Amino acid sequence: MRTLLLAYEKAKASLRAKVEPPFHVIKNLFGYRKVRYKGLAKNQAQLFTLFPLGNLVLAGRCQGHADGAGVS
Repeated sequence: MRTLLLAYEKAKASLRAKVEPPFHVIKNLFGYRKVRYKGLAKNQAQLFTLFPLGNLVLAGRCQGHADGAGVS
């Protein structure tokens, strides 16, 4: 039972480690802390543009590490 629980917690932590960085970038870099617009379509459109931008930021960070150069 304990090993099953440990495997479950490890799976949760692994998923969380993959999902949290894009949300961190969107909240802190782009300042998306709360919903600004009235209407689901406008908020959805804003998130559909912020997530690809967040992916570009994260990809740029990874590419900088692959080259051996640090991001300053």
